[in-house]
Amino acid sequence: MYQSKIRTAEQSGENRLKGAEQHSAPWTPEAWAAETGRLADAHVYNPEDEHSSCGVGFVAALDGMPRRDVVVAGIEALKVLYHRGAVDADGKTGDGAGIHVQVPQAFFHEQVARSGQKPTDDDLAVGMIFLPRTDYDAQEHCRTIVEAEILEFGYRIYGWRQVPVNNEVIGEKAKATRPEIEQIMIGNRDGVSTDDFERDLYIIRRKIETAVAKAGVSEFYICSLSCRSIIYKGMFLAEQLSVYYPDLLDERFESNFALYHQRYSTNTFPTWSLAQPFRVLAHNGEINTLKGNANWMRAHETRLGHDRFAGHINALKPVILPGSSDSSALDAVFELMCRAGRDAPMVKTMLVPEAYSAKDTVPDEHVALYSYCNAVIEPWDGPAALAAYDGRWILGGMDRNGLRPMRYTITGDGLLVIGSETGMVKIDETSVKEKGRIGPGEMIAIDLQEGKLWYDTEIKDALASRRPFGEWVKNVTELDDLVAKAAKSETQEMDRSELRQRQTAYGQTMEDMELILHPMVEDAKEAVGSMGDDTPLAVLSDHYRGLHHFFRQNFSQVTNP
Repeated sequence: MYQSKIRTAEQSGENRLKGAEQHSAPWTPEAWAAETGRLADAHVYNPEDEHSSCGVGFVAALDGMPRRDVVVAGIEALKVLYHRGAVDADGKTGDGAGIHVQVPQAFFHEQVARSGQKPTDDDLAVGMIFLPRTDYDAQEHCRTIVEAEILEFGYRIYGWRQVPVNNEVIGEKAKATRPEIEQIMIGNRDGVSTDDFERDLYIIRRKIETAVAKAGVSEFYICSLSCRSIIYKGMFLAEQLSVYYPDLLDERFESNFALYHQRYSTNTFPTWSLAQPFRVLAHNGEINTLKGNANWMRAHETRLGHDRFAGHINALKPVILPGSSDSSALDAVFELMCRAGRDAPMVKTMLVPEAYSAKDTVPDEHVALYSYCNAVIEPWDGPAALAAYDGRWILGGMDRNGLRPMRYTITGDGLLVIGSETGMVKIDETSVKEKGRIGPGEMIAIDLQEGKLWYDTEIKDALASRRPFGEWVKNVTELDDLVAKAAKSETQEMDRSELRQRQTAYGQTMEDMELILHPMVEDAKEAVGSMGDDTPLAVLSDHYRGLHHFFRQNFSQVTNP
């Protein structure tokens, strides 16, 4: 009923827009303003409010206890985000949508029992896997690789399960590229903690991915392999999720969180594997520093090491797999740092930090924390809104720019609802305890194990107090200081002819002298201009182009089409 009302409102707005497009005379600015004003006054569809970007959010229980209504609310919220994704001409194929929830242990224990086996009382792990659909040899080869890597770690395989799906609800393009979707159910070993089991599953998944890639199979993807959570996703519309996967309608699907995402592809074409959520996070926005971040991660891999991954460190390389989107690249790094022992709030602070300066109102303890983080790894700059789950913490956060809205509501029945817009979950407004928004660089999180809600300042105070970051960062040497010191100590005098000779050899021109160097000398600041670069390619130019000409700063490699 609720979904029907939403679709009716959308269709009504679309009809009004079509009527506006059929206006007999060419639109003048005045006429267009009058039309959009009329629509706004009538509280109907306003084309000026139309935006194309992902929808992201989560619903979580404040006390950390699994509930059926959390999953239901997550599914309903995802349906409301229908307008956030792109739709193919067939009206059924979308960029992708999905949901990330706890593994419903009762549900999967029954699946194991149906196969004639008796599962242990321990939590079992489930792998949600996309297999090649038409190449049966490759399909079987992938299963063999998956089973071999699991058995090598000494874990028990209960078997494979064909995931029930309804292919009638998806579009022709989605059908043409759909994978074979199966789940593998895995039992834990005696004496292995949940944390160690989860870490081993991460290593197993990375080893499987490497082995399958070496085998030359491209249509293979592991959505999730975990004893804590499972991901259901695909290249369909948000409203089709629970229809396509009937599992999600089972009353035993309970969870203390439901992280959901409706995709609008930016720097990649839509595929089943690139639908979100990913293994740890779901992301709305773009990573503008993507190329630099990926290059730095490749550089860090040469000295990558941790006791938790002893003997398996090479299985984790490359951290960012070829063909990843900006969101999946960030997720890969986020996941690695979480599995190495850092919790999600700390990883978010390290990867997507708050903007700060010495003259700002940021507390000194927070500045020391950020300085430490900046010395460990380079920030991933957005615009970005993040929703992440690491097995214990569920959090929502923003990057320093704050250009992707993220709002939250705390309900009287103990739910935290966070998303890229309000109204995603139908809530009795009389029971609302609190509403707010996450500001630039901020976050809000729930420790699901303790059942405690943490606000931004509390989180950062706790993180800053964990280590003596203020003492540590005193040992940091700023490269800019070394350069300035060297420049002062290495001044050299030369006559006019020698100076001119060196300037010519370096490739300096009169334009450089007048438009760039002169303002720097006179005003002690860089010249600012807005003209394009019409310099010819070096191979086509009669002028010398030094190597230093080709070092340019790249920014905003990812933009909405």
